Amino acid sequence: MQKRMGEAVARVARKVNDTVENKTDSLDLANCKLMTFPIGIYKAMRSVTEGIHNISLANNELKSLTSRFVTTFSQLRELNLAGNYLHRLPEEVTSLLHLRAINLSRNRFRHFPEPLAAVATLETIDLEENEIAAAEEPVSGFPSASLEEAGRSWYPPKDAEVPVEKLATMASLRSLNLRANPVGPEVRLLVRPLIPFDLLLSPEEPVPKA
Repeated sequence: MQKRMGEAVARVARKVNDTVENKTDSLDLANCKLMTFPIGIYKAMRSVTEGIHNISLANNELKSLTSRFVTTFSQLRELNLAGNYLHRLPEEVTSLLHLRAINLSRNRFRHFPEPLAAVATLETIDLEENEIAAAEEPVSGFPSASLEEAGRSWYPPKDAEVPVEKLATMASLRSLNLRANPVGPEVRLLVRPLIPFDLLLSPEEPVPKA
């Protein structure tokens, strides 16, 4: 056990040193058994953080992402957090003014991480294989004219786990992957041109016969 932990620490140190010495724009700490982002990395990389555009922390054991991480690596274009235990993102994510793609697949999100809706540069959001479902209680005041014209009577759920109305205002968004999430039938009604991005969903399972 201690030997494996030692090997993981050595691997992290080696990858950080490579990034600093070669002044590359990427930091790959995937599969490093991380339970938190090592604080020592902030000091070790302080001379190159502005040049880091891509970070992968995929397939670790992270339960949270700190505001310090987000504000330190403020120039991120791509962030891969797939395969962790995350269930929320810090509000500071809204300060990532250059972020184009984020991978949050295979985590523990029950709600869409709403700070992402304020990141105007985002093109791709991957939330495949989380636990995002739609609430059941509808509210009035929606649908939009386009939905009415389509002859559908659809209302977003109260405290909706997928804030479609906000996402529809994101000019750069091209793709939202919600495959393998238990989304409700109202989300499945949303297709182009009713929304300006591709919504990727798993095929609806057939209702078992009585």
